[in-house]
Amino acid sequence: MFSKFATAAVAATLSLAASAAMAGAGDYSFDPVNPEMKKGDDVTLAVRLTNKRTGKPVSDAVIFKTRVDMAPDGMAEMESPVAPLPSKEPGVYAFKTDLPMAGRYQVTLSAKVQGESETITGKVIVKATK
Repeated sequence: MFSKFATAAVAATLSLAASAAMAGAGDYSFDPVNPEMKKGDDVTLAVRLTNKRTGKPVSDAVIFKTRVDMAPDGMAEMESPVAPLPSKEPGVYAFKTDLPMAGRYQVTLSAKVQGESETITGKVIVKATK
């Protein structure tokens, strides 16, 4: 009888350890550093990538796809060019883009995080004002 309980306890412990060690794409969050900014050309837009489980910034991600458009205002075809900028803060990824008119812009990002097999994808909404 003791053997059955010991086996069950070991199995439960291994299961918990395995699930704690395996993070997934849903364990990360992109958030705007500044959710509102003035419209214009060459605007610096920054997003923070955070590990939701630890609350810590993720500074070793490779952002390989970015898109800025006005999809939240029904104008997804209004896409702006995006160029990466050097980061000044761990876990913050900055980009130069154009926000030609006032309204809401969607920033779509895809990233690879070291040790994760899944691609981390996020959508961030920022607002451009006059």
